[in-house]
Parts: sequence; structure tokens; C-alpha cells
Amino acid sequence: MADSFGPMRDGDADDGVAGMGPEEGSARKEPIRVLVVDDHALFRRGLEIVLAAEEDIQVVGEAGDGAEAVDKAADLLPDIVLMDVRMPKRGGIEACTSIKEVAPSAKIIMLTISDEEADLYDAIKAGATGYLLKEISTDEVATAIRAVADGQSQISPSMASKLLTEFKSMIQRTDERRLVPAPRLTDRELEVLKLVATGMNNRDIAKELFISENTVKNHVRNILEKLQLHSRMEAVVYAMREKILEIR
Repeated sequence: MADSFGPMRDGDADDGVAGMGPEEGSARKEPIRVLVVDDHALFRRGLEIVLAAEEDIQVVGEAGDGAEAVDKAADLLPDIVLMDVRMPKRGGIEACTSIKEVAPSAKIIMLTISDEEADLYDAIKAGATGYLLKEISTDEVATAIRAVADGQSQISPSMASKLLTEFKSMIQRTDERRLVPAPRLTDRELEVLKLVATGMNNRDIAKELFISENTVKNHVRNILEKLQLHSRMEAVVYAMREKILEIR
């Protein structure tokens, strides 16, 4: 069943949004162009009203299902696609891959009531940069859009907890506990990747390693390029799967 607009009200969220990404508050000359995708017209309209109050965010279009979302993304080339997971005709996760093909620069945030781990994992694999539950407040939606536009990954804390629990379980199921160095990553890049996995942003990583934020940003970009991944979140998933990192 599709999601509804009801749970999403200011002050509803208890835990906020967890983020993994670079510097915050970056100056932006042009508004962030957003495509809203949900099969409920009322929910789409509610988001448009909320985001219209944000001077740096512009809703440039809307779609009612994944198939329409792909067509609209190709025409509008939005910066951010804010999309439901479960919709008729074509779901949001399935649409992710096609949207990345027709609008490579677009970043996708799943906004859903689905707290299923499988949906989260599939969304990440399909190229989504954010996964937020509709219980978050309306203010947090705008904050998440800005963060993702600035290069961060955003995930609801309850889902992040499930993700880390699964990672830990994966590690515990293997007999091998030692760190396995990635041949394509330098020692410094491995250090940065480990800190990214803890949820640190670039500023905190820079302080921890006594290097500049720009240097951290370059390391993160190199890590993603070397591993052929799309986001910091995907890099953490990869690191867990390949046993590069160990969560205790």
C-alpha cells in the first residue's frame, strides 16, 4: 500500500535524520531543483506547499509513479528526486536505476513509510543517496534535500541502526576477524573510509586526521571512483561486504 501524508508533521520525529557526508551549509547560487514522486496527489501537494516556503528549493515537477518519474527526470533534469518506494505501475526502487541513466546528476531520496531492511538495501544498490521515513518533520525534509544536494547521504536513524546491526551480524557470521586491506585503496583512504562508516562528516574527519576538509573531500571522491560506487553510503556497504571494515 502506498504511503500517506498524514504521519509527516512538524514535531512528529523523535530521532531526526542521520547523515554521512561532506561540509554543511555550502553556498548555493541557484535553487535546488526537486522532482516530487508519489502516487498520492495530496501528499505531493503537501510537499510542494512545504518546500515552496524554502527560498533555496524549487519544486520543478511531480509524478505519480515510477514510470512517469523517469520521463519527468529526463525532461527536467532535477537536482533531487524525492520519491516513494511503493507505487503502482513501477515502484520507486526500480525507477532509481532508470533515473540515474537518463539524469545522471540527479540524486535520489526515498521518502517512505517502509522500514523494511530489504527496501533500504535495494534502494542503496539502485543508486539512492537518501532513505527517509515519512515520520520525519517537514523541516527535516528541506534539511535533507540540502544535505544530499551538497554531497551527503541521508538515512533515518532507525534505518541506520538496522543497517549497522546487519553489518555487525555479517561480520560475526564469518570466522575471519582480521582487517582485509583493499588493494586499490591507500592506507589514508582506508582511514577515511573507516571514519565515514561511523557517520562522520568531512569536517569531523579532517579534525580526526589533522588534514584539511578539501583533502578529505578528495579522498572520498577517490574512494568512490576506485570502488565504482555512487555514494558514501554505498562505500560503507561495500566495505562491510568485503570485510575491509570491522564494526565492534
